[in-house]
Amino acid sequence: MVSILIKFTILLLIVATSESVPRNQMIQLSCNNQTEDNQLLFSANFIQTTEKIGTQIQSSLYGTATSGTGPNGNIGLFQCYGDLSRSDCIICYDSAHYLVPRCFPDTGARVYLDGCFMRFQNYSFLDEYSGREDTAICGNTTRKNGAFQDSVRQTVLKAVGDALTNVDYFAREEMVPNSGTVNESVYVLAQCWKTLNASSCRSCLDIASNLMLRRCLPWSEGRALITGCFMRYSDVNFLNPVSSGGRNKGRMIAIITASVSAFVILLVAVLIGLYIWRRRVIEKKRTGSYDAKKLAKILNDSSLNFKYSIIEKATGNWNDSNKLGQGGFGTVYKGVLPDGREIAVKRLFFNNKFRAADFYNEVNMISSVEHKNLVRLLGCSCSGPESFLVYEFLANMSLDHFIFDSVKGKELNWEKRFQIIIGTTEGLVYLHENTKTRIIHRDIKAANILLDSRLRAKIADFGLARSFQENMSHISTAIAGTLGYMAPEYLAFGQLTEKADVYSYGVLLLEMVTGMQNNKSKNSEYSDSLVSIAWTNFQQGTVEQIIDPNLMFHTYPKQNIQKEAIKVVHVGLLCTQEAPSLRPSISMALKMLVKDDEPLPTPSNPPFIDDNEYINLEENLRRFHDDDDLGSVATVSHSRFLPR
Repeated sequence: MVSILIKFTILLLIVATSESVPRNQMIQLSCNNQTEDNQLLFSANFIQTTEKIGTQIQSSLYGTATSGTGPNGNIGLFQCYGDLSRSDCIICYDSAHYLVPRCFPDTGARVYLDGCFMRFQNYSFLDEYSGREDTAICGNTTRKNGAFQDSVRQTVLKAVGDALTNVDYFAREEMVPNSGTVNESVYVLAQCWKTLNASSCRSCLDIASNLMLRRCLPWSEGRALITGCFMRYSDVNFLNPVSSGGRNKGRMIAIITASVSAFVILLVAVLIGLYIWRRRVIEKKRTGSYDAKKLAKILNDSSLNFKYSIIEKATGNWNDSNKLGQGGFGTVYKGVLPDGREIAVKRLFFNNKFRAADFYNEVNMISSVEHKNLVRLLGCSCSGPESFLVYEFLANMSLDHFIFDSVKGKELNWEKRFQIIIGTTEGLVYLHENTKTRIIHRDIKAANILLDSRLRAKIADFGLARSFQENMSHISTAIAGTLGYMAPEYLAFGQLTEKADVYSYGVLLLEMVTGMQNNKSKNSEYSDSLVSIAWTNFQQGTVEQIIDPNLMFHTYPKQNIQKEAIKVVHVGLLCTQEAPSLRPSISMALKMLVKDDEPLPTPSNPPFIDDNEYINLEENLRRFHDDDDLGSVATVSHSRFLPR
């Protein structure tokens, strides 16, 4: 028994002493004061830039990319600090990529995490090393004595010198006093961005060290957040362990030698067990519980599992000619399986243990629903180098390719559009009401309504969907979705019910009738939101003036089109009312659409009639930042205001 305990304890010690951490806690996020002038173009360029950088960091701790030109172009930089492993760097990138969209629709953002840095701008900034936003943040927890302060100055000076001689502009330094007093030790990290030359790196580190030491000493910790570099000192060892070297080897030998005493081993085992338990509890709170190996095994053993090699070959090795589209979390490719079946493959950006549970839950949720108006999931995989989802392929792509196009819009006459509306509604009724666990989609929009060869509607993209138990009135969640389609109570407070889907669905109805997209682009042909336009025309009795002109090219009687279209607008306005309690359920909306003999209630005003009200809400939400919780502050959550 003692022998087993000794072996088990040594194993725990090896794991505990060798494990690195991604240090993905946010230190500071800053946004530009300038606003982009074309939301859709700017967002598309941002997504392309992040995708390019995401590919680069699969084999490196660093990446830069450019997409587009002019005021809506996007230049990005990401760099992990030199002591992060590749897997930890990907996790840190994932966290930074989550945070940066809080600055949307500003034209630039920069975020400092404890293990990496990310910046995006609409101009070339890669050679900048200083700026007005340079600052120092101090950990004012413990006031240190003069000896510690002298040690910090010496160690920082050494780190500056060593970073300049390192090809990666990185240095890590430790100074442990002979007395062995732990809290008098000094640990320093210095990192310049690789886009700088040696002269700029020296200037940046000089600025960082002077600013940090001047502002933060005599406190026990300080960080310098500079345009071209990052520096940190602390009396706590925050540095990741070196993968090899005499120091770690010596520690391991000492640990193994100490294991001779069974009592000491038992004591250490208990302490380490408590430490690991505490870390797991903290990690579960931050990322949700997961067991990556267990979940991967479940997927491998299930009929849903696809081998990576098969999907890679089916898509022509992810050939760009097979790319169907892209969103904030992945790129979709067309593929052909060996048996001839055509498929759509959603290739996810990241594959790491922190997303394993979310990935499995998404697969489990999608595979448990089956309806003629929902896109069918064929399979998935998270055991290869990347995670992906495999869906049935639908030749006519998504609804937005038709209704927002002046030419293709003519292919959808009123009868076809109405059938698409009914099909979408029936799919939502199934999600909300006809399953054991209700499902809220959270991202209903034209881009997520796919059309089969007969132009039948199928709801797609369940990446943001959440299950909803019968005994719950709402769930509070980090906001995610598409700007212009999110219900006000969800956008402001993060409280999610089926009525959030009803609001998005109401916007979709208005788009189907008018052919206009409910966006906020300054270059749009219409400056007000579509909901405001529809509300104004409904009040004035002039809804026929905003009906899509493409609908009048067909032989279907014009008066019938106008009558039915006005009714759909009426239902759309009922679904987009400001108070969730006033909005009908999806099943009630379906009855309103298909029954002609029942009068409809009069809608109340929708939210954000004043566009300034909407802009102010966005601005207030962006100013809420929480260094510990990436999801929410109190009841106010943050949003990815980017098209998916």
